[in-house]
Amino acid sequence: MRLDLLLVRLRFARSRRVAQRWIGEAHMRCNGQRVTAANHAVEVGDVLTLPPLLSSARAVRVIEILALPERRGPPAEARACYRDLDASRSIAIAGSP
Repeated sequence: MRLDLLLVRLRFARSRRVAQRWIGEAHMRCNGQRVTAANHAVEVGDVLTLPPLLSSARAVRVIEILALPERRGPPAEARACYRDLDASRSIAIAGSP
């Protein structure tokens, strides 16, 4: 699945255009590698690092993809498709203001 489409279906971005802009700014990582192309393929098991602007928190968010969603459904359905790897948030992954 394309990264921009995944961000929309997981409800991190409101539209593909917004997701494409964020990806183009080169702040996203997939399995530790910087991603600059919206058509980057994402698979189950991949680890995404999302910058603060994509997450509701003010810190970097790291998620593991558990399933590829078939549609942009309700938030609970979207949350079932990924797992937060830094769920405790007791240790900041990157400096946050």
